[in-house]
Amino acid sequence: MSDTVVVGLDVGGTSTRAAALTLAGERLGTGRAGGGNPTSHGAERAAEEIAAALRDALADVDPARVRAGVIGLAGAGRLHADPAGRAAFDRAWREAGLRCPYAVHGDALVAYASGTASPDGTVLIAGTGAIAAGIRDLRLDRVADGHGWLLGDAGSGFWLGREAVRRVLADLDRGREPGTLGARLLTELLGSDRVAARPRDTVDALIQAVTRRPPVELARLAPLVVSAAVDAEPVALGLIEEAAGHLADSVARIRPAGTVEPVVLGGGLLTADTPLAAAVRAEAARRWPDAPLRVAGDGAAAAAWLAARDLPEVTDPAALHPLLVPPAP
Repeated sequence: MSDTVVVGLDVGGTSTRAAALTLAGERLGTGRAGGGNPTSHGAERAAEEIAAALRDALADVDPARVRAGVIGLAGAGRLHADPAGRAAFDRAWREAGLRCPYAVHGDALVAYASGTASPDGTVLIAGTGAIAAGIRDLRLDRVADGHGWLLGDAGSGFWLGREAVRRVLADLDRGREPGTLGARLLTELLGSDRVAARPRDTVDALIQAVTRRPPVELARLAPLVVSAAVDAEPVALGLIEEAAGHLADSVARIRPAGTVEPVVLGGGLLTADTPLAAAVRAEAARRWPDAPLRVAGDGAAAAAWLAARDLPEVTDPAALHPLLVPPAP
């Protein structure tokens, strides 16, 4: 079994990571490339980044040893429905010297598998966007939110940024001087925290500063909210509490109260040591007190584990999980 190699890729909007591992848990190579999400970058560009990550991961590996692979990415369903896109991925696979089959799974499933080997459970991801997914037999079952910035993603980084700006605008409309968080936002967006003699001038400038950029860039303001919450700034603390409630509500849409299966937390807002992560953990513990809470870890390794599960020599996938997928710190 130690001669058998499996390959996993975790493909995101900003980076693509690949890992080649033996079934004994030896990591033979890793690769990293740019964002490879076909929804945001197009299938051809995504395939190029996947090929680059694979080249690095397999630099010292005979591709003939690779028996299976999994690519995890957002929008996997759309790729399956796009023959040209799947053909581009097939070419990238072959150009890496791989002749084994590979599967494409959603990033939510890969994030879940990076936190637990349990076949059934729930994953909650909060980064730029937010989504909750129920997992049954290591397949996506039910999904809540993930509706995008315009219609959903409640509690996400985008949501935090947008709501923080709304609070500043409301203060200015009332003639109030913005608080600490508001001052930080004004400095970030306008270069100064000073409010004009006519507050409406600052309102107009703030609106223009936001609307002349792509809407999703509001997510870049989320770290300001998080850092203000660390400093116990009241508005930021309120936003964090509200965001945690939204995220827990998304999970509750697909997960009955009292369920004891594990909950895996993923995405930059929930895997780092942030006030939002702490608030979500507390809310999850309140609603599902007997459910283990896990943190998502190495997505590329988890994808490799998902690939290995279908090999005939793997008789105990749960025992293989800790060998291939390092626990999250």
